[in-house]
Amino acid sequence: MPNSKIETMRHSTSHVLAAAVLEMFPEAKLAIGPSIENGFYYDFDLPRTLIPEDLPLIEEKMKNIIKKDYKFEKAIVPIAVALKEAKKNKQNYKADLIQDLINQGEKEVSFYRINNFTDLCRGPHVKSTRDIGAFKLTSIAGAYWRGDEKNKMLQRIYGVGFLTQKELEEYLKMLEEAKKRDHRKLGIELDLFSFSDYGPGFPFWHAKGMILRNLLTDYWRIEHAKTGYVEINTPIILREELWHQSGHWENYKNSMYFTKIDKQGYAIKPMNCPGGIQIYKNSIHSYRELPLRVAELGLVHRHELSGVLHGLFRARSFTQDDAHIYCREDQVASEICSVIRLVEKMYQDLGFSDYHVELSTRPDKSIGSDTDWERAESILEKVANKMNLKLKINPGDGAFYGPKFDFHIKDSIGRTWQCATIQLDFSMPERFDLEYIDEDGSRKRPVMIHRTVFGSLERFIGVLLEQYSGALPLWLSPVQVRVLTVNDDIETFTYAINKVCKPLYDAGVRVQLNHKDFSSDMINAKSLDNSSMTVGKKIRNAEMAKIPYMIVLGEKEVKSDLLPIRSYQHSHLESLKLDKFIDKIKKEIINKK
Repeated sequence: MPNSKIETMRHSTSHVLAAAVLEMFPEAKLAIGPSIENGFYYDFDLPRTLIPEDLPLIEEKMKNIIKKDYKFEKAIVPIAVALKEAKKNKQNYKADLIQDLINQGEKEVSFYRINNFTDLCRGPHVKSTRDIGAFKLTSIAGAYWRGDEKNKMLQRIYGVGFLTQKELEEYLKMLEEAKKRDHRKLGIELDLFSFSDYGPGFPFWHAKGMILRNLLTDYWRIEHAKTGYVEINTPIILREELWHQSGHWENYKNSMYFTKIDKQGYAIKPMNCPGGIQIYKNSIHSYRELPLRVAELGLVHRHELSGVLHGLFRARSFTQDDAHIYCREDQVASEICSVIRLVEKMYQDLGFSDYHVELSTRPDKSIGSDTDWERAESILEKVANKMNLKLKINPGDGAFYGPKFDFHIKDSIGRTWQCATIQLDFSMPERFDLEYIDEDGSRKRPVMIHRTVFGSLERFIGVLLEQYSGALPLWLSPVQVRVLTVNDDIETFTYAINKVCKPLYDAGVRVQLNHKDFSSDMINAKSLDNSSMTVGKKIRNAEMAKIPYMIVLGEKEVKSDLLPIRSYQHSHLESLKLDKFIDKIKKEIINKK
């Protein structure tokens, strides 16, 4: 339900969209049309498949409706009458929605009318179609009715809407920039990862992509070790009973994969916490050990519908950089503050200095007592005040076992991404009978803090690629320097190998000679460039690969002790001695520039 002026306007625009589609397709069946972030959509069951060329035609009809200044008129109707009318008009999706309201005990429903178009809706709406601001229809997608793949696939028309034309134009400009930065395109161009029809939604990581993954996980391990975390690893497949005990079966079953082993039911883990709990339960713990900070880079699987898969952003397998902190209740606040400081530090290193935090409260489906939920939400609110967090409240969107902080980072073109999360959990320790021995010898229940920094390693890599448009910082770049030879003579190659590539390689720099990764077995090579490419083509290829530094060597450079260094980031050429260049690179890497 819209709760702001802009959301109300966007929701009203979705009604105008539906009215325009009915003009174009009188036999269309209407589903739902809410406002969403930056815009709106409406789902339709249509007599034919829409094509992109339909969108300008529908837009024009919408503009004509808006110009006529139709009022949004509300009517309250007895629910039985509404159901009968929906069935009479063969609007079976509206009939489904009305039947749901009948099952909930509703006696009447509201409709909104503009001219001769009427739609089931709670509202609110703008007063008149002329109050609708600037909008544009952007795309067509498939969407299962009620999000269930067993139901019919509908056609969803997306649009964006803003109060002013200037805001719309700025947003559309940002969308164009986002297309250039699409991580799926960059993943192919930079040879990082791919997807296959043999495993939809499951990423295939290439050699360069693995370098990037390993650089991030090595960094993650170093930063976590500094702050007292130990690392564990738990099985991907665990018996079905565990997921009943944790509450995932009841709250997450539709997103899980299942198998049988020795005639017993097993599930592939969608989350890491129940496995980590088994390690905690494997020994007796003293209050002196707490807080116990246990981290895991755990591969999880979730059954996402094919219609919502989106590269690394929405995949069926991904690595969560999980950690679970077991602590006394008097340690909870300080531990959460420590996690926040770790998130801030790592985001700063990775180039994300602008973010906001949302406090997500108890959802409709949850486990645990009212008292525990109130206590947990109160603690998070106090921590937010102490840490001066830019806090927004997100009602009803907490984890099923506890409230949470979600960190939304802003990228270089103004988009926000939800990555880190901190979840406070009194319920799982109760369900799994977790204990520690207190100072007085009594058995006490620890509190669990679930937390991630990246969220999903795969998704975070997608965000990084789009943040930097593929031109990753030097310390994260799979190839840091490419050395290019102007000609194919032995003298040039000997110099390139022994006087440039090998010293860089020995200094720990990831270097290529022409198009090949440098390694020690190249030292005796006579030639490594059989591509017959011009030097101009070699330079263009290096630029397209977004390699941070390029060195072009010819006869002149071989006779000089100065190297011509081309910087991708700054598009300039400078001449440096090799030892100075190595010092420069090392400083950039250390400073994570």
